[in-house]
Amino acid sequence: MNFSYNMRIIHRYLGFFLAGIMSIYAISGMLLIFRETEFLKYETKVERNFEKDIAIDALGKAMRVRDIKLLKEENNICFFKQGTFDRNTGIANFTTKQYPYLLEKMTKLHKANTKQPLFILNLLFGLSLLIYVVSAFWMFVPGTDIFKKGMYFALAGFIMALFLLLI
Repeated sequence: MNFSYNMRIIHRYLGFFLAGIMSIYAISGMLLIFRETEFLKYETKVERNFEKDIAIDALGKAMRVRDIKLLKEENNICFFKQGTFDRNTGIANFTTKQYPYLLEKMTKLHKANTKQPLFILNLLFGLSLLIYVVSAFWMFVPGTDIFKKGMYFALAGFIMALFLLLI
């Protein structure tokens, strides 16, 4: 068996193997484009205790609320868009927007970094995709019309990606 034949086999079975994870990354990637919006998110009411003298910026970080802004403060109760914080008791009542359980898990997988064990899966997935891409160039015999057309499409895709990176 020759190298091209083996690359086609690798490409075929790696494609089948990666179908599920590629679907998850595709869906979560598209969903993350809209992460600054409320698309597919639902509201959850939360009550949590914090230090009584916590700064508003630190409170926002602890609550995982971006761009928290103090609207007003009356009787040691801080009012902000997402809820309230009582400096007397340290209790914050606020609302958050989050994805349904499965979508939340998918986006967490997509955003995993080296501080989370899922990063190993991301590395393996990235490596598998790279092998998948390289093996695609052995799917057709060089010199045939379909291979030449494939090279034009590959070049066009590369140029488009480079253009999008540079703008």
